[in-house]
Amino acid sequence: MKQKYNRIIPVIAAIAIQLCLGTAYIWSVFQNGIASSIFGGSNADAALTFSLLLALLGIGGTIGGTLQNKIGPRITVIIGGLILSIGFFVASFTTSSVPWLLWLTYGVLGGIGMGFTYSTTIACAQKWFPDKRGFVTGIIVSALGFGGVVFTPIVEAIISTLGKGIPGQGELLSFRILSFIFLIVCTVGGLMVKNPSEGFKPEGWTPKVSATDTVALTTLEVIKTPQLYLLTFSLMLACMGGLMMIGFAKPIAIARGLAETATIGVFAITMFNAFGRLFWGGVSDKLGCKKTIILLLALTAVLSLCVNIAGGYMIYVLIACIGFAYGGFLSTFPAYTAELFGTKYNATNYGIVLIGFGIGAVASSIIAGIYKDIAKDDINLMFPAFVIASLAAAVAIIMVLLVKPVSKKAG
Repeated sequence: MKQKYNRIIPVIAAIAIQLCLGTAYIWSVFQNGIASSIFGGSNADAALTFSLLLALLGIGGTIGGTLQNKIGPRITVIIGGLILSIGFFVASFTTSSVPWLLWLTYGVLGGIGMGFTYSTTIACAQKWFPDKRGFVTGIIVSALGFGGVVFTPIVEAIISTLGKGIPGQGELLSFRILSFIFLIVCTVGGLMVKNPSEGFKPEGWTPKVSATDTVALTTLEVIKTPQLYLLTFSLMLACMGGLMMIGFAKPIAIARGLAETATIGVFAITMFNAFGRLFWGGVSDKLGCKKTIILLLALTAVLSLCVNIAGGYMIYVLIACIGFAYGGFLSTFPAYTAELFGTKYNATNYGIVLIGFGIGAVASSIIAGIYKDIAKDDINLMFPAFVIASLAAAVAIIMVLLVKPVSKKAG
C-alpha cells in the first residue's frame, strides 16, 4: 500500500524527542550535588531518583502504548511531554526538608512521561520501516544515547554558572530549564508523529514470511505467553551492569583520582551507549535478535568483572565498552519483542517488557548505591556490585536461550 506521508518525517520527530529523553543518562552529573544537598550525603537515596525514573518508564510505556492504540501516537506523545515537563519543573523546587518530592517528580512523573513518548515513538517508527526494523529502532534509541552527549556540556555549564559553587543549586535550576526544552520539543515533535495506514509496505519491498508477519498478539494474549516473562526478566538482568555504570561513572572516576577529567566518564558511557544502540540494531538485522542479545549478555558478564582491573585512564575505556554493550540491549529488545509478538501492539507489549528494565534499574541503583557508600574511602570495595551484575547477565543468557517463537496466526 502506497503512502503519501513521507516516512522520514516521524523518524526525524522521534529522533528529536529521544534526544531530550537522553537526559536520563546524565544522572551521574547530578549525583554528587543532589546527594549532598538533598539527601544528607546518601548516594543510595540520591540514585533512587534515577532508578524510579527508569522504573516508571516501563509503566508509562504500557499506559502510553495502550493510549496510542486508541487516540494515536500524536496526542500520546504530547501528553507524555507535558507530564515529563511538569515533573522536572516541580522537581526544581525540592529542598532537603522534602527530599521525597524529587522521587515523586523527577522519578515518578519524569518516568511516566518518558515512557509515554519512548515506546510510542519506537513503535511508530517500526511501523513505517518494516523493511529495516532493527536498524530504524537502533537509530531512534541511539538518539536517546546521543542526547546524553548533547546535554552533558549544557547541564555542566548550567550547574557551574548558576550553581555558584553551592551544592545542588545548579542541579535544581537545570531541571527547570530542561522542563521548558522538553515541553517545546515534545509538542512540536508530537505534531509530526503519525502511524501509517493499516497494511503499509514500502514501495518495492517484499516482506519475508517471519514470526513478525504471522503474529499479531494483543496485550491480553501476550501476557499469557511464557515468552513475555522470559523477555521481561532477561532485560531486567541484562541492564544492571550498564545502569550501575551510568549512575556512577563520574563518582567512580573522581574516586579514582580523575576529578579533573571525570566528565569524560559521562561522555564515554553516553556516547558509546548511543553508538551501541545504532551498531547492534544493524547487527540484529543480519545476525538475528536472539543471537545478538546472547552475545551482548556475554560481553556484559565479562566487562563487569573488569571494573577493578582497569586503572588510570583505562577506566574510561571500560566505561565506554560497558556503555556500548548496554546500548545494544535497548535496540535489540524492542525489535525482538516485535519479532515475537508482532508490530501492531508493540508499543504496549514492549512497555510491559520495559517494566523488567525498571525493576532492574531500582535493584541496580540500590545495590550500587549501598556499595558506593561502603566504598567511600576505597572505591575497590564497590566491586561486589559489578560481580552481581556479571552473574545477572549470565543468568539472562539461560533465560534468552529458553525463548521460543510464538506460532499464533494473526486473525
